[in-house]
Amino acid sequence: MREPTPRELVLRTVRFERTPRVPRNLWTLPWAETHYPVELQTIRRDFPDDIVSPTVDFPRPDCMRGDPYTPGVFVDEWGCEFLNIQAGAIGEVKNPPVRSYASDLDKVRPPWAWARIDLGLVAEQYAGTDRFMLSPLCFRLFERMQFLRGTEALYIDLMEQPAGLTEMTRRIHEWNLAMVDAWAATDVDAILGMDDWGSQRSLLISPRLWRDFFKPYYRQYVERIHAAGKLCFFHSDGYIFDIYEDLIEIGVDAVNSQLFCMDIEEIGRRFKGRITFWGEVDRQHLLPYGSIEDIRGAVRRAAAALYGGQGGVIAQCEFGVGARPENVRAVFEEWSRVSREVGQSFGQ
Repeated sequence: MREPTPRELVLRTVRFERTPRVPRNLWTLPWAETHYPVELQTIRRDFPDDIVSPTVDFPRPDCMRGDPYTPGVFVDEWGCEFLNIQAGAIGEVKNPPVRSYASDLDKVRPPWAWARIDLGLVAEQYAGTDRFMLSPLCFRLFERMQFLRGTEALYIDLMEQPAGLTEMTRRIHEWNLAMVDAWAATDVDAILGMDDWGSQRSLLISPRLWRDFFKPYYRQYVERIHAAGKLCFFHSDGYIFDIYEDLIEIGVDAVNSQLFCMDIEEIGRRFKGRITFWGEVDRQHLLPYGSIEDIRGAVRRAAAALYGGQGGVIAQCEFGVGARPENVRAVFEEWSRVSREVGQSFGQ
């Protein structure tokens, strides 16, 4: 029997079907490219990615300037100003454009040209690979609201619900839907959304407010993605245990979250086999400071809680600022061992 292609492997994983190994997905920041180019190249060679994203040169609006990964000021495609103090990483918004809804709503200007994707370019890249193709960033509601309004002001707005908040949200949501539709018209297998919803120990807002305000928007994104025959992959940093059930309910197929901020065993008891866990291994403590044995133990812990050979897990980790290359390598080595052991138990 032939081995499944990377694309088939990911699809079977998301469908909770038996697979010969766990799919792999390495995320990198430019910091890793700069500090460990040789080590990164060998990791990519020895553990090739099963998931890739097409490269698209989006048009650069007049408001844009700078580079997001270079120290200094970067202004993005919406006109949001980021201050960066760490080469190879992303900065923070320090001068949000919407200081007042009464005077600044006209500054909420979606980059509509980005929704006009060169479909031929995407199709050409897709035709040359047997790997699972994931769209670049597509919908991002909560974080875009923060970038435009400022985090502190937005939290107050969410409690007071001024009319300006509704209008700003509508404009962002319409652009998100347009991006979903644009990528749904390509040959990608899945469409990506992201919003960092967690602090280290809790959601950033109450679960009730999340469900009342944000969940209906997310439901629309997922429904439109599924209607186009695509999968929905979603990323959130931090503690998001309280909304896993909601993400499952609205149909998110795979979630990338910081498992080690939460009780992994309880996650497994509640949600194993109901949503695919797309990584990750602790990048705050273990990848930069842990030993090889610590990394192996972390993978074993995640596997024991979430994996049983019937899909549902993608071996993802991030080679970001401070991560040790030997630890990143150990993540994929250990998942390979786990895959072999589970396969042997099934007689594969």
